[in-house]
Amino acid sequence: MRIVSVVGARPQFIKLAAISRSIAGFIGIDHRVVHTGQHYDDAMSGSFFRDLGIPEATYNLGVGSGSHGEQTAEMIRRLEPVLESEHPDWVLLYGDTNSTAAGALTAAKLHLRLAHIEAGLRSFNRNMPEEVNRIVADHLSDLLFCPTAAGMDNLRREGLESRAILSGDVMYDALLANLGRAENRIASFAYQLELGGYALATIHRAENTDDPARLRSLIEALERIAVEICPVILALHPRTRKALEANRLAFDKINIIPPQPYFDMLLLEKRARIILTDSGGVQKEAYFMHVPCVTLRDETEWTETLENSCNVLAGSSDSKRIVAAVRRTSSAGPWGSHYGRGDASRIILGELTRTNPALQQAMAAR
Repeated sequence: MRIVSVVGARPQFIKLAAISRSIAGFIGIDHRVVHTGQHYDDAMSGSFFRDLGIPEATYNLGVGSGSHGEQTAEMIRRLEPVLESEHPDWVLLYGDTNSTAAGALTAAKLHLRLAHIEAGLRSFNRNMPEEVNRIVADHLSDLLFCPTAAGMDNLRREGLESRAILSGDVMYDALLANLGRAENRIASFAYQLELGGYALATIHRAENTDDPARLRSLIEALERIAVEICPVILALHPRTRKALEANRLAFDKINIIPPQPYFDMLLLEKRARIILTDSGGVQKEAYFMHVPCVTLRDETEWTETLENSCNVLAGSSDSKRIVAAVRRTSSAGPWGSHYGRGDASRIILGELTRTNPALQQAMAAR
């Protein structure tokens, strides 16, 4: 059996690592990786492959940055001959990036079987490009692996229930496999910070970086938190850096650090007092590690994290609301269990090999 994974962005590499780990050493499965090049610098790509032990990509399409139309079209143009040549039994898609949408469209038009990992998520905000990518991938895929019961409910409402499987979350698999490894590196960790003594922030979504008013509001909120509540560390995404420079904006009281490798980011999250983010993956990791979170968006796909103020929606247009949300999280918890048992990758692999008796037997013997 041949499986081709299509990835291109930092959160997808984490999900790929969990799948790749399950496939490793499995005789009878030829797993090939296509990296679209959506994220291409070392901090956003190369370090993840090295740290997580992901085999080097079989193909790197080198697409790079561009508008949504330019980037997606170029991915499709470069991906089509690869998938035609490989003709895999399954094409695996991850998450909700332009790489996901490009993979879905290309594979569907080549009549290849598609499986979408992290299916069923909905923000119900089609102004988000990620929402469009999710819907495209879900409606074109043959198998839909849902991380949560809420995802299953969304697919049921869209008439996709027959293709959907509640697998649990592969990012939870990845965290369970790697948190101990990250904590073993604490002695050499570059940021020797007081446990629970700081807020960790990430900002990268276009709705926040490309709107100068929202960006100013976020700066004001983080500066106030740094003065009134606790120090703030911002892992500065390249998109955000460019937006700050273009709008001649700057932070005064915030500690700026570059994008972090996976292990270092886990340590920063685990040791934080609170996390402020517009990233879906960081919201989940905060929840996995029982660290309160404030989401800098008006909605979230991860609605289960909102229980018991474990995650608070604060938007990004009102700095006072953001500061107030940080204060609310002092009473966060208890945390529920919504993301499976850490065996999502095994469940996914079992479903992909269901029509192959020899592989099913090998799966049962593992």
